[in-house]
Amino acid sequence: MNNIIVMPMIIPLVTGIILVFLRHYVKTQRVLSIVSSILTLVASLVVLNQIQQDGILRLDFGGWLPPYGILFVADSFSMLLVTTTSIVTGILLIYAFSSIEKQFEHTFFYPFVFFLVAGVNGSFLTGDLFNLFVCFEVMLLSSYVLITMGGRKLQLIESMKYVTINVLSSWFFLIGIAYLYGAVGTLNMAHLSVRVAEVGQGPILTVISLMFLIVFSLKAGLLLYFWLPGSYSVPQTVVAALFGALLTKVGIYAMFRVFTLIFYHDTIITHNVIGVMAILTMIGGSIGAIAYNDIRKIIAYNVVIAVGFILAGLAMSSETAFQGAIYYLIHDMVVKALLFLLGGTMIYLTGKAKIEEMSGLIRNYPILGWLFFITMLSLAGIPPLSGFIGKVYIGQGAIETGSFILLTTAFLSGIFVLYSLLRIFLNCFWGETIINEDEDIPLKKGMLVPCVLFGIMTIAIGIGVEGLAPYVSDAARTLMNPEIYIDAVLQGNR
Repeated sequence: MNNIIVMPMIIPLVTGIILVFLRHYVKTQRVLSIVSSILTLVASLVVLNQIQQDGILRLDFGGWLPPYGILFVADSFSMLLVTTTSIVTGILLIYAFSSIEKQFEHTFFYPFVFFLVAGVNGSFLTGDLFNLFVCFEVMLLSSYVLITMGGRKLQLIESMKYVTINVLSSWFFLIGIAYLYGAVGTLNMAHLSVRVAEVGQGPILTVISLMFLIVFSLKAGLLLYFWLPGSYSVPQTVVAALFGALLTKVGIYAMFRVFTLIFYHDTIITHNVIGVMAILTMIGGSIGAIAYNDIRKIIAYNVVIAVGFILAGLAMSSETAFQGAIYYLIHDMVVKALLFLLGGTMIYLTGKAKIEEMSGLIRNYPILGWLFFITMLSLAGIPPLSGFIGKVYIGQGAIETGSFILLTTAFLSGIFVLYSLLRIFLNCFWGETIINEDEDIPLKKGMLVPCVLFGIMTIAIGIGVEGLAPYVSDAARTLMNPEIYIDAVLQGNR
C-alpha cells in the first residue's frame, strides 16, 4: 500500500513525458493535464488520510532498508504541501487554457509544468539530502524553460539572473552535501539527525548548517531575494502564479525540514540567524511593496514579505509557531496564486501595468474587483479568511517564546501588505473608468473561474479550519519532536 507515496511524483512525471509526444494535439494535452491533476490530488488525499491512521509512511526503493537506500517519507507536513500543490496546479491549468498563447501550447508548456510539479512533489517527499538536490534540479530546469517562454528582452535579462543565481545556489548545495557526508558519513535525513546528535553539533557542523542556510535562503527568497521581484514579474501570468505559489515554498520546506530534523541540537546560532534574516526580509519586502507602482513588482514583493513571515515561525521554534507557519504556508500557496492571476488579468484587460494608469475597473469587471478585495483582506489576516489563523498562531508562538521583535515586525509587515494592496484596489478599481464601451474587453470565463475558485478556497480554509486542524497539529508535533520522524524511518536500523 505504501507504493502510493510515490504517485504524487510519478503521475506528473509520466504525464509530462506523454505530453511531449502530443505537442500538436492541444485539446488532448488539456484533458490529460486535468485528469493528471485530479489523479495526483486523489493519491495525495489518500496518503494524507492514511498517515492519520497509521503514522508516518515510508517507501524503500529497491528493497534497500534505510539508511542505505533511496526512500520517500510521507508525513503530515509534506503531504499537506503536496495536496495543496495538486489543487493549485489544477486550477492554474484551467487559467492557462484561456490565457496562454497557442504557440506555447505547441512548444511543451504543459510537459514542463508537470516536470516542475514532479520536482516540487519529489522535494516534499524525499527522505535524503542528495535526492532533495536532484528534485530541486528537476524543478529548476523546468522553471528555466517556463520563465523564458515569450522571449522578450526584459524577460531574457531577468531569466539570466534567475538561472545564474539558482546554478550558484545548486553548486553551494552540492558542496554542503559533500562536506556533511564527509563529516557524518550519511545523507539519509533521519540518520543524519542521529549522527549529528552522536558527534555533537560542533563548529564544523554549525558552519555546514550555515552553508545550507545560505542555499535554502537563496531558493526561498529569505533576505537573499534580490533576484526574485524581477524574475517573478516577467513571465506569462500563469507561470508567475505557479512560481509565486510553489517555488519559494520548496525552499521554505527544506529549511523547516533541515533545521527541525538535522540541525536542531544547537539553535543559538542557526535559529537566531534565521530570525534576523526573517526580520530583514519582512522589512525589505515591505519597503519594496510600497515603493513600486508596477502591479507585478508590488505582488512580487508581497511574496518576499510572506517568506519572512513564515520563517519567523521557524525561528521561534515552538509547536504553536510551527502550526501558524504551516497554516500560513498553505494559505500563501493559494492566495499568492490568486494574487498573481488577478494582477495579470488586470494587465491583460487594460494593457497597462502601473497603478496610476488604471482606474474604475470595478465598474467594468465587478467580480474581479471584489475578488481582489477578498484577496487583500485574506493577506492582511482579516477573519474569517485563510490568512487569519496562521497569523494568530504565529503571534501566540512569539508570545510564548518571548520573540517580541519578531512579533512586532511580523504584524507591522501585515500593515504594509494591506497598504500596498489597498493602493492597487483604490487606484485601479475605483474612480472614473479608463475603459470606454468600445474598448471593453470581455473577461473570459476560463480566466475568471480559476480566480473565483481560489477566492472560494481562501474563504473555505478560513471557515473550515477545524477540518484542517488535526493534520496541521500532527505536522507541527512531528516537526517539534524529530524522534517521531526518526523512529518511523529507521525503525531500529540505527
